[in-house]
Amino acid sequence: MSRYVTVAGVSGLEPPPDRLLDEAAHYVWRAARMGADIVAFPEFYPLTGLSQQHWTAAAEEIPGATVTRMAEVAAANHCYVVWPLLERRGDKLYNTAVLIDRQGQVAGSYRKMYLTIGEMEMGIYPGTEATVLETDFGKIGMAICFDMNWRPVWEGLAENGAEIVFFCSMYRGSRQMQAWAFEFGYYLVSAVGSDLGQIVDQTGQVLKISHQDKVITHELNLNRRLLHMDFNWDKIDLMLEKYGSDLTFDFTAPEARFAVGCRRQGLTIDEIIQEFGLETLPQYWARVLKMRAERLAE
Repeated sequence: MSRYVTVAGVSGLEPPPDRLLDEAAHYVWRAARMGADIVAFPEFYPLTGLSQQHWTAAAEEIPGATVTRMAEVAAANHCYVVWPLLERRGDKLYNTAVLIDRQGQVAGSYRKMYLTIGEMEMGIYPGTEATVLETDFGKIGMAICFDMNWRPVWEGLAENGAEIVFFCSMYRGSRQMQAWAFEFGYYLVSAVGSDLGQIVDQTGQVLKISHQDKVITHELNLNRRLLHMDFNWDKIDLMLEKYGSDLTFDFTAPEARFAVGCRRQGLTIDEIIQEFGLETLPQYWARVLKMRAERLAE
């Protein structure tokens, strides 16, 4: 079946601390009126405008004051919110992104796996898991700022089934976003403090960049997969003969890959893959590695 979701990233914000939550509520309201099912904010968002010596005092347990307020906002607008903060858990601090669901409940969280040296010197502890969470439209993951540089985060998100990854950050990571999206075949949505955010598709194509607008939205088709042309290319005409324009194809010929999507109600892209014996990227890589190991063992 068709699975469309409208995502939103909020970027380039420096609200005064006394207005921060009101501003955040306003941008969720705006995104929801633009059709957003989920809205992401930048890294450490509740600390915006505070000097680092005040960060520890502003750390909060989950749910704390800001999560409770944003939960009310999420429920009022019937959308998900990705809300990054400095989490206090006992005597430890974590750089965390919280997922709040459409009913205003905490649906889960992700703790930044790869901290900067400065963060660790401040006493912040790293997370250990590339968390993927279920929503009513699909599986999402989150990554935070310096995570962008570390393959285990992005590989782990793919292995855990992420279809969209929300990148909450202090810096853009623009080309890196394109590289990881293309490498692992998921969508990437950024929310960047004091800078530009963007939305990237599975082929690494930039779909939207924020400029004057603080909120960017885009509709994504989750009924879509990134495949390699090897062993799949010769089946495209057969697929078109049966399903025609219900299928979409986006080619990145220099890298010998293409994204195939399905727009027909009641038909999933995984059913198409099975019907025509297509090979997904993970399956193809696994087959190559298996054969390589066999040859080396001879």
